[in-house]
Amino acid sequence: MAFRPVHRLPFSDHPLIFSHARSSLVDILLLGPPGAGKGTQGALLAESLGLPKFATGDLLRDAVKRGTPLGLQARALMEAGHLVGDDLILGVIRAELAKPEAAQGVIFDGVVRTIPQAEGMAALLADAKRKMTHVLFFEIADEVILGRLVKRREIEGRADDDPAAVATRLEAYRRQTAPVLAWYEAHCGVTIIDAVGSVDEVAARVRAAVSTA
Repeated sequence: MAFRPVHRLPFSDHPLIFSHARSSLVDILLLGPPGAGKGTQGALLAESLGLPKFATGDLLRDAVKRGTPLGLQARALMEAGHLVGDDLILGVIRAELAKPEAAQGVIFDGVVRTIPQAEGMAALLADAKRKMTHVLFFEIADEVILGRLVKRREIEGRADDDPAAVATRLEAYRRQTAPVLAWYEAHCGVTIIDAVGSVDEVAARVRAAVSTA
């Protein structure tokens, strides 16, 4: 299933996300299904721009490891077998945004998966007088993803890359993410990145996308 942008609005047109925005900040959200390569591309983009990369899982693991108040809450939930709620995740992101290394911008790697998370992130950024400069969606056919993840399973031995498990994850992702893409399209616009090709080819497309205003 391919997602296509319906329409675009100038980033300045959305009061919640972009009020009090500072042009020197570069906050970029990467969206895409598992296996689309956004982790790899996010790391390359973060390195090229000299910005930190925020991924929900990494932030939570780091908060737990450091024993922060939010990390302790997250650990208690995870040890009890519960999902970590949006408020706690956004709290961790808020704390990271306050650090000096995030002052010039952040690469957000898949931190938004639901509309409540999108709304929460919008409010969080507005409170910090920041804006989401770009929203990039890595578009790729499920068949290509399956091929990539099966190959990764052969190399790394990851059980969650079993073809049947991958197909289930992709179906759930598409169903969950379609409303999120529509939300961003309606509020600020989404740039579609063709995620098929070599790492360097996709990286060139990403650089071209973020070099535009």
